[in-house]
Amino acid sequence: VQLQASGGGLVQPGGSLRLSCVVSGAGASLNYYSIAWFRQAPGKEREGVSCISSNNGATDYADSVKGRFTISSDNAENTVYLQMSNLKPEDTADYHCAAVNGRWFDRSCLAYTYYYRGQGTQVTVSS
Repeated sequence: VQLQASGGGLVQPGGSLRLSCVVSGAGASLNYYSIAWFRQAPGKEREGVSCISSNNGATDYADSVKGRFTISSDNAENTVYLQMSNLKPEDTADYHCAAVNGRWFDRSCLAYTYYYRGQGTQVTVSS
C-alpha cells in the first residue's frame, strides 16, 4: 500500500487548505482500509489529527481541530481529504496520512495502529 499526501502550503491565520491522500497498491481500497491524518511539528510528538474508518465509516478528530477540520473520502478515487479551516499558527506541522486494513468497533479510529505511512506535506500558518 502506498500513500501520497499533497496540498500543503503557506497560509495566513484564519485561512484554509485542503489536503489530499491518494491510496494505491494491490487491494488498496478505501472499502477495506481505514485512513488517518497525523502531524508532527519540530520538537513535538506526532499527533493524530483525524481519521475515517474503512467503507466510509466513523470519523474522529483531535480536540485541537474539532469544528475546524473535516475529513472525507472519495472511494471511487481512493482519496481521502482533510479540509482545514480557520487555521492557526499552532497547526503548523508536517502532515502525513497512514493506513491500516480493517476497522474496529470498540475504539476510535484514532486509536488504531496504522501500518502504512506516506510522505508528508508541510503546512505553515503564518502572517
